[in-house]
Amino acid sequence: MEAAVDITGPSDQSEEAQTQQPGPSIGLALGGGVARGWAHIGVVQRLDELGIRPDVVCGTSIGALVGGFWLADQLPSLERWARAMTKRRMLSYFDIVLNGSGLMGGKRLEKAIHKNLPQTNIENLRQKFLVVTSELATGHEIWLMEGDLGEAIQAAYALPGVFPPRAVKGRWLIDGALVNPLPVSACRALGARIVIAVGLHADAFGRAATERRERYDNITEASGEGLEDAAKGKFAEKFMMRRLFHPSADNAPGVGSVMLASFNILMDRITRSRLAGEPPDVMLTPKVGHIPLLDFDRADELIKLGREAADNAMPEIERAMKFLA
Repeated sequence: MEAAVDITGPSDQSEEAQTQQPGPSIGLALGGGVARGWAHIGVVQRLDELGIRPDVVCGTSIGALVGGFWLADQLPSLERWARAMTKRRMLSYFDIVLNGSGLMGGKRLEKAIHKNLPQTNIENLRQKFLVVTSELATGHEIWLMEGDLGEAIQAAYALPGVFPPRAVKGRWLIDGALVNPLPVSACRALGARIVIAVGLHADAFGRAATERRERYDNITEASGEGLEDAAKGKFAEKFMMRRLFHPSADNAPGVGSVMLASFNILMDRITRSRLAGEPPDVMLTPKVGHIPLLDFDRADELIKLGREAADNAMPEIERAMKFLA
């Protein structure tokens, strides 16, 4: 299979992929969810401990980040990085640019990824790994299965307006959550007979949203609460946090809150639509909807919720795996 595959609509590509990639039995789909994606760390840790070994892993956005570190045997490094995250440390990655194609240049985060993830190619990982991205020019779903893992991960989380698109093999690629937030279909295309999916939006608009509305009286789906205080002495960062997340004069939410909350709505609706036609065999749903999208400093809680979700799903996983015998 080529390093990048266009998915433009119904076609025979899934059938072709199954013919070319025989053998996998268990697929793991790791969905997007911004900071909530730290829950994926707990899920894959627990699956490892329980002896569940997927033959193919497909990741979108932060799901690609966690999946890539896991299959490169660098999950402990990612976990340490996540658990050490604070509001102030988050700000250290905010290399704000005013004349680029994204709010942030992304170079500081890129440096952090390279520090924690030794250079490796996707095709050399211990299991098959597929990174879901979107092509900016066409809107096509692009699957990356070869080439530099770090580069693919950065393309997978290149949220429009926040990070600049990544040029990979002559294409400008952006966050795959815009087209396939939970890549069950990719696992099926690679021949997985049983697909375990980890979705991070199941409770994003239920009771958790009601509680947020009652507490804050404005949109907090992408809350930047605490970031301005963490920017002490840094005028540019502090000004930008105020501009992005503070309500305007008429008490409307800040532009950053609106943008990321809208992205959350988009991911939720696309996920529901795609899962209606492409349901997984087992769906893990960590209860993370109460955590704002930018709360990367809550890794301890999110990892715990991921582990609990894996434990809760084990009876269903065991029933599904009986069909592989």
